[in-house]
Amino acid sequence: MSSSAPSSEALFSQAVQFYRNHRRGEAERLLLQVVGKNPGHDAAFHLLSIIAQEAGNLAAAREHLGRAIAIKDSFAPYHSNMGVLHEALGQLDDAAESCRKAIALDPAYAQSYFNLSGIALMQKRYDEAESSARALAALQPQMAEAHLNLGIALLGQGRVSEATDALDRVIPLNPARAATWFNLGGMRQELGHWDAAADCYRHAIERKPNYIEAHLELGNVLKAMGRLNDAIAGYCRALDINPNYVNAHGNLGVTLMAQGRVEEAVVAYRHALDLAPNRAKIHVDLGLALQTLKRPDEARTSFETALALDADSAEAESNLLHLRRAFCDWRSFSADEARVVELIRRHVSGPMPFAALSSSTSLADQLSCARTWIENHVSVPQSALPPRAIGAVGRIRIGYLSADLHNHATSFLAAELFERHDRSRFEIYAYSFGPDDGSAMRERLTRGFDHFIDIRALSHAEAAQRIRDDGIDILVDLLGHTQNSRTEIVAYRPTPICVNFLGFPGTMGAGFVDYILADPVVAPFADQPFYNERIVHLPECYQPNDTKRAVADTPSRASCGLPENGFVFCCLNAPSKVTPIVFDIWMRLLSAVPGSVLWLLEQNATTAQNLRREAEARGVSASRLVLGSALPNAEHVARYRLADLFLDTLPYNAHTTGSDALWAGLPVLTCVGETFAGRVGASLLKAVGLPELITTTLADYENLALRLAREPTELNRLKTRLIENRSTAPLFDIDRFTHHIEAAYSRMVERHRARLKPEAFAVEASDSTPR
Repeated sequence: MSSSAPSSEALFSQAVQFYRNHRRGEAERLLLQVVGKNPGHDAAFHLLSIIAQEAGNLAAAREHLGRAIAIKDSFAPYHSNMGVLHEALGQLDDAAESCRKAIALDPAYAQSYFNLSGIALMQKRYDEAESSARALAALQPQMAEAHLNLGIALLGQGRVSEATDALDRVIPLNPARAATWFNLGGMRQELGHWDAAADCYRHAIERKPNYIEAHLELGNVLKAMGRLNDAIAGYCRALDINPNYVNAHGNLGVTLMAQGRVEEAVVAYRHALDLAPNRAKIHVDLGLALQTLKRPDEARTSFETALALDADSAEAESNLLHLRRAFCDWRSFSADEARVVELIRRHVSGPMPFAALSSSTSLADQLSCARTWIENHVSVPQSALPPRAIGAVGRIRIGYLSADLHNHATSFLAAELFERHDRSRFEIYAYSFGPDDGSAMRERLTRGFDHFIDIRALSHAEAAQRIRDDGIDILVDLLGHTQNSRTEIVAYRPTPICVNFLGFPGTMGAGFVDYILADPVVAPFADQPFYNERIVHLPECYQPNDTKRAVADTPSRASCGLPENGFVFCCLNAPSKVTPIVFDIWMRLLSAVPGSVLWLLEQNATTAQNLRREAEARGVSASRLVLGSALPNAEHVARYRLADLFLDTLPYNAHTTGSDALWAGLPVLTCVGETFAGRVGASLLKAVGLPELITTTLADYENLALRLAREPTELNRLKTRLIENRSTAPLFDIDRFTHHIEAAYSRMVERHRARLKPEAFAVEASDSTPR
């Protein structure tokens, strides 16, 4: 006699045993028999859902769980689990609703609160995340994740102190679990508590030495702190664990770039892209490295690849737009300009503040761009160093912070300023984090400061602490938003007063910088609403000039590729400053002045080819363009003597280049722009005593250039006056300039000692008689 078939309950019990023994295929086969015998067996459908979910078949998992809910709609765990499935499918609204229903059915079921708090955090509904996490903590006060989610929710609402209290309760509840330390590290990192975050990741690694994500995040925190060598060690440890870890290769490349090890960075990026060729961000980073190596054609390919992979990558697009500008590729110039402005006004993190200065952006756009950059690219600490008052007596200590204290344009301008400071009233420190290039300029700068401190090996926090320990009263950031800046050091507020000066012609958009040194031409007080810093006017020109700068012997015109006769218009500015509107004027000038040539700077073959094409398109032979290569500064300045008239650019004028030309005795013709960067030419000319070379419209600019080319007597008169003024005009009176800037520093200190907030003010020339 045959035995009766097993009941559905017996089959279900056997299926459960198979599942617990990880024999999921056999469990699934029996469960299908169960629901075939008993279509109302909700627990069988539930277990089928779990097995399908573990196999990655989310659609089947949702279908099985839906059947279980249809049978037993009042059972809270089913709805809670349905929330998890909806979340995995990216259906966050449905996920949250399922969790809410589970809570309504069983307010004591803790898992529903845990699931809902996590979903609400993903949706940035921090108030619901907070209430769910608090309910979870009340039900299970020993559950570390409840306090972790609560901390995240409070942080999302800006309630930092309460968030910190919640996070402090996490570890004591589960100190042995590596993942708990890792998650807490993530929150400390989000808060900007980098030392604490690094400690958390180290604890996670102690408990789980091969915790690859912890090694990666430890590297990320150390990089944010400016501890680049330690960050690299963290990434390398992650790669020891898994040589194919894409994120570690990519982040290693970024850190090597920050150290100036560009070739090595390219190798790291290429390793990452070999493993993950569709990572748009790594293509962008590779493009930036190639651009730094002056391989612009390859850089363009990288940016274009990034955009093809991610059409919404503002970073890829803005870099490609800037590169097209540097190439003088103007085929879509108007659309490119409009797109830069659009990206800035959308507050995306792509456009670089320095690149924005050379586009047709307003002061409001530049402020917005700088603020967005600070928000997205500068790891601002949550708290500054303890405030320090400036003593009532003694010398004022000035600290100049820069990566460019070597053979660099900034040093060509400011070297003598550092030397000329009145040591009876000021003590001068350099904080250098750029390379020692072994140049004569580096040696001169090292001697020119009272203290020259190399902070390359220090983290941002360590550098800030060193500056504070040195008792610096005013920290002067000579970089702003330019290449290799370490704005994080300034963000720690290591000094009572912080100043933006010289390197970046615009606002830094940062709340931690007090003043910007300018002059009435480049930044009139009416522009104050567009600067985070308070504007301080030096009376004649904001730009110092080194009167000791070397000038080589004048070369021959032939050696520079120039005609022996004929008028030489000159603009040895970076090609990225040249715009088609100004180029139109230049080509009309060449057409109107027989035998004339335009002398430009050649940076690469692609730019040269584009400029020649643009000339031909305007009916001017490409042979009328003379393209000169970059030269050492002394030779570069000397060759200006061969030209007849320097034609300035707009919207970004010549800055150091303009001073070089004037120092060599070459008149500069400028047109005043709407922003700091476009008014520097006017500032220089006013300070050198040649205001008649300042125009306010491009039509006047063109007309005056043509008149000077046709009237050599008038041009020679200007040249003679320029040469005479070189020894007397304020632009090249470094003693006078130094006294002005020292008056500005002194007034800043006086306000601070009087406990007055930073405020805009002007240094009067009448108050600043040279020593």
